[in-house]
Amino acid sequence: MNSLPSDGASFAAVDLGASSGRVMAARIGPGTLDLTEVRRFPNRPVRAGGTLHWDILGLYGNVLDGLRAAPPGLVSVGIDSWAVDYGLLDENGALLGNPVHYRDSRTDGVMERVRDEAGDDLLYGVSGLQFLPFNTVFQLLAEGTNLDRARTLLLIPDLLAYWLTGEIGAERTNASTTGLLDVREGTWSRPLLERLGLPGGLLPALREPGDLIGTPRPDVAAETGVPPGLAVTAVASHDTASAVAAVPATGDRFGYISCGTWSLVGVELPAPVLSQESLKANFTNEGGIDGTVRYLRNVMGLWLLQESLRTWGSPDLASLLAEAEHVPGLRSLIDPDDPEFLPPGDMPARIAAHCVRHGFPQPGTRAEIVRCVLDSLALAHRRTLREAVRLSGREVEVVHLVGGGSRNDLLCRLTADACGLPVVAGPVEATALGNVLVQARAHGVVQGQAEMRDLVARTQRLRRYEPRGDAAAWTAAASRLA
Repeated sequence: MNSLPSDGASFAAVDLGASSGRVMAARIGPGTLDLTEVRRFPNRPVRAGGTLHWDILGLYGNVLDGLRAAPPGLVSVGIDSWAVDYGLLDENGALLGNPVHYRDSRTDGVMERVRDEAGDDLLYGVSGLQFLPFNTVFQLLAEGTNLDRARTLLLIPDLLAYWLTGEIGAERTNASTTGLLDVREGTWSRPLLERLGLPGGLLPALREPGDLIGTPRPDVAAETGVPPGLAVTAVASHDTASAVAAVPATGDRFGYISCGTWSLVGVELPAPVLSQESLKANFTNEGGIDGTVRYLRNVMGLWLLQESLRTWGSPDLASLLAEAEHVPGLRSLIDPDDPEFLPPGDMPARIAAHCVRHGFPQPGTRAEIVRCVLDSLALAHRRTLREAVRLSGREVEVVHLVGGGSRNDLLCRLTADACGLPVVAGPVEATALGNVLVQARAHGVVQGQAEMRDLVARTQRLRRYEPRGDAAAWTAAASRLA
């Protein structure tokens, strides 16, 4: 590995979210962690022939444009994205169609059928994964004829890295979201693949965060102008794994909420929790860096608000949040995890109907809808975090809320009130920071997880919210939703 400047080095993060992507550049050195957005672009799903797809070639083109615009002197680039979705390659390495979006309806009923046939004890005992209808394993079983022609499955970050370098592999933190990784052994579960009738040769060799994937193909280097020797480095390529790597925690008595389209709520553990209680509570055990386990549950998250705003024609969010702050709290409530909220569509109408069906007043104005969503998310954060503590035995003294949701002052305050714990909000760019910090560690600029987290705490803007208000009112509201 080449020696690096003593004052730090430059890294690029490709960070792909469910609604947008960006290429970020970072300068990292002793006491320095500066992050700059190089390029941002929309991530718009496309429905064709009745199927909802990702525009993967459009995303890749934007990644190349971002690398072309990146500052000179880059040492490395890493890629993270949302989980579970994938591309299939044929025997020649060509992509067999655009990857299907996890919100597509092709998996309707598949999870239930597989659980009946294979049994929850087998599925959960191997993967430790929360049962969600869009998990990779259920998508594969809904694939149809493409599966017969496929020779290799690559999750989204691994697919983009393959196009950049020509190298095939599967990064472990993202692999842990597929339902096909043995959570105890950290290897693909061949017995589970056989039991489900899935081809064992489909899954490539595993990589660890920090491994060198390769260098740019000559045509990629020529097209983007990046150095031919640029390192393409594996990071914690599941975006939540990268976000948790950048949580500015001291010690281990913390909970986290990675809050964006989804809220991922949980604790960091040294080993998985695979008890019957954990299975019944539908908690997931996903991989983190250094062999840690992200013990968490998915909560529907700000998707509820995002889809409401889209339905309303994208009004000004800041004004709506200001109005929502004056709406009486804990009046109209929903269960954010109800499957009816998963597909795209008229979210405000579904929220209003849900309230009426469950005996809550119908929210009539946009501000009332927003307050309903935020109160309900805060209660879901409280419920999920308390379950994580109970099931894992891990004590929690503070909650770190990272990601885009940390900009939502009202949600942060409501979460502190609901949980009865201090909430430290930020960094907003936790995923990109975790991405570049794993690269920096791999290249010797920082030395370990504690130093990574300390650097985030010393250089990024954080806000602290102490719990306030009526704890009894939150307890009563939680019982009404139970």
